[in-house]
This record gives sequence, C-alpha cells and structure tokens, in this order.
Amino acid sequence: MDALDVARWQFGVTTVYHFLFVPLTIGLSVLVAILQTMWHRTGNERYLKLTKFYGKLFLINFAMGVVTGIVQEFQFGMNWSDYSRFVGDIFGAPLAIEALVAFFLESTFIGLWIFGWDRLPKRAHLASIWAAAIGTNLSAYFILAANSFMQNPVGYRINPDSGRAELTDFVAVLTNKVALITFPHTLAGSFLVAGSLVVAVGLYHVIRSRDSADTGAYRFATKFGSWVVLVASAAVLFTGDIQGKIMTDVQPMKMAAAEGLYTTESPASFSVLTIGSLDGSREVFALKIPYLLSYLGTGDPNGTVHGINDLQAQYATQYGAGSYTPIIPVTYWSFRFMIAFGMAAGAIALLVLWSQRKGRTPSSKWLLRAGLAMPVLPLLANSFGWIFTEMGRQPWIVFGEMLTRNGVSRSVSLTEVLTSFTAFTLIYATLAVIEVKLLLRYAKAGVPDVSEEHPIDDTHDDAERPLAFAY
Repeated sequence: MDALDVARWQFGVTTVYHFLFVPLTIGLSVLVAILQTMWHRTGNERYLKLTKFYGKLFLINFAMGVVTGIVQEFQFGMNWSDYSRFVGDIFGAPLAIEALVAFFLESTFIGLWIFGWDRLPKRAHLASIWAAAIGTNLSAYFILAANSFMQNPVGYRINPDSGRAELTDFVAVLTNKVALITFPHTLAGSFLVAGSLVVAVGLYHVIRSRDSADTGAYRFATKFGSWVVLVASAAVLFTGDIQGKIMTDVQPMKMAAAEGLYTTESPASFSVLTIGSLDGSREVFALKIPYLLSYLGTGDPNGTVHGINDLQAQYATQYGAGSYTPIIPVTYWSFRFMIAFGMAAGAIALLVLWSQRKGRTPSSKWLLRAGLAMPVLPLLANSFGWIFTEMGRQPWIVFGEMLTRNGVSRSVSLTEVLTSFTAFTLIYATLAVIEVKLLLRYAKAGVPDVSEEHPIDDTHDDAERPLAFAY
C-alpha cells in the first residue's frame, strides 16, 4: 500500500458517502415544491402538512450534503494536486459556475423559504422553493459536466510547453454528449430515491396510525411517492439505455468490463452471470442472453462489441505498455447491483399501489418492512452506479490523457493521507449517526398541525407588508 492507494480509497469513500445525500436533495426539492404548488392551487390543508413535513426532511438532508460536499473540494488540492494542475483550467470552470450561480441560488432561496412562511406573499414564498429546486438541479448539471470531461475529454488542447490541458471551447464541455445523458439519468435516479423516501414514511404512518386524522394525507403521500418511483424507474431504464450506447462509443473498455466480455463478439450476448479466472483474464462460466448486449451497446442486435483482451492490446499499442483493464469483478458486479436494487424499488412501489387499490388500507407487516427498505435500495443503486462509472474508467483519471497514478500529489506521504483518511472517516461516521437520528425522529413525529396557521393573503398590497420583506 502506498499514498496513491490510500488517496484513491479516501476519495472513493468520501465521494460515495457524500452522494448518499445528493440524490435525495435533488429529488426531494422538486417534490416539496410540487406539494406546495398543490396547496397553493387548491388550498387543501393536506398538501400544506405534507409540504412542511417532507420539507423538514429535505432541509436536514440538504444541510448534511453541504457539510460533506465541502470535503470534496479540498481533496483536489490535498491529494490530487498533479491532477488539479493538469486539468484545473477546464475542471475549474463548471465548478466555479456551480458555486457562484447554482449553489448561491439554492442556498439563498432555501433561506427565504425557511424564514418566509408568515412574512412573504404566498406566491413569492412558493417561487422561492422552486428557485431553490432549480438551483439544486443546475448545481448537479455543472458538476456532472466536470465529471464528464474525465470520461470523454472535449473542448481542450494540451499545451506542449506546460503539459497542461487548456480550455478551448467551454460550450463543448457543457454540451459533452456524456454530460447530456448523464444528467437526466442522474435526475431519474434522484427522483427514485426521493419518491422511495416519501413512500416509506407515508406507508409507515398509514399502517401504524390507521385511525389518525392525518391518514388521508399519508395515503396520498404513499400513492404520490409510488407513482414518482414508477415514472423515475422508467426514466432510469430509458436514459440508461442511451447512456450504455454512448459509453460503448467513448469508453468501450468500460462496457466490456461491465459485461465480463473478454473477446470481441458480433453479435454479443448479455451476461446474466459470468465467472472469470482469478486473474480476470478469461471467462470460465457464463449464463447469457443472445443478441442483447449488441442491442444495448450499439442499438443493433447484430452489432459488434469489443472485448477486454482485444481492447487491452489496442490500448497497449496506442498508449504504451501497461494494463488498461479495470478490476473486472468490481465493474461487473457493481453494474448488476445498480440494476437489481433500482428494479427492486420499482417492484415495491407497485406492491404499495396494489395494496391501496379501491380505497384499501395496507396492513401487511411484510409490506411495511419492504416499504421501510425502499429508500435504501435506490441509494445503493446510485452508489453502485457511481462505483461502476469511476472504477470502469481506470486506470485513467482523464480518459486517454492522464493515468490515475500520475494525478496524485507527489509531496503527500502515506502517513499524511492515512491521517486525513482516518479523520474524515470518523467525522463522516459521526455525521451519519446524526443524520439517521434526525431523519428518524422527524419522520416518526408525523405531519405538523397547521390548523392555527394563517398564511399572508396575496390580496394585500406590497406596501402593507413588513418593510424587511417589501422588496
């Protein structure tokens, strides 16, 4: 083990941990905005209760996501300074816009939304949560644009004197075909997580508090969340199919590694289960579906999909001697776990809807257990998806331009990286306990009592409002 190994582990652990909060923040911000819009249009108190209820869970998660996200920025300079020096001219541009525009937008309007319930006009207050939701999603796009450059470098040139990648076309970076499909795929995965949380909490209260005055609100929440999960599941499959074809085009080794495909095939079969040799160099046993991989990778059932061994030989000739093969078991199984956990969440959503057909009230303890597991399933799917995305790119940190081993900070010792890795892990473990306790506490508390609340009437003139909010 050396500093490179620990730096990779640290970045992987902190990134996966941070991304546990990201999809819930992205998806829940929009769902809360939709619920508040329904209240604004109908005046139904049920939607106001759900807005405040899930809004509180959203705020807890948002705060934790901000705290954990800050660490990501520090790591580029701490452990990956050579990478930052090489790609900073390009990587820094979308990240700077994300911080100055998108994050500023979401954080500012979240503040107005939190403190403006009884001070802002109803329309202005509603607009604030929508502005925060838009900012959250814009933030995701700029970050994904930066990451997509690592997957498929575009809009740059290599300065022969400095050896650095320099930005030549910022529009090309923002319209990278990898980013254009990764963004909707990530959004679909985020709504899968958010919808699952809405279902889990609503189902818990429906089953445990069947005679409560708020049962109607919880029943609506479970149905609303279930439909969100089903629509998101369909969107994940659709965007994932497109993403697979683009991945085959720009990173054929990643597709081959995802399928454990060692030799080029035309047509290529989809591997349901493949067992390879211990060194990952050949296939020992495989259970396959004919023609499916060719269709997923190329759109043609008879299309050609290049194999691991052939691509390794090609890359060795193109880039020089060395291994250009990722860790096959990691890419192979993370790809399948991503699919399996996502499909499981969709299946549970169908069961929840079926259990409430024709006004029925679900009572099964097994359904409750499955419902409570729902938020974990798409979180695991998202995490395995990112593990596959990043590990499948190895050994490149910027595909075709910079190897991961060349991006690490040369001045940072093994002891120093181990120290920061240990410190971050302990801090994150503490934050995880706090996050789970807060979410469970407020989720169990149920919807708030809003019967005595009197939001400001929109018919009042702005001049009659408190001066601090009459902008």
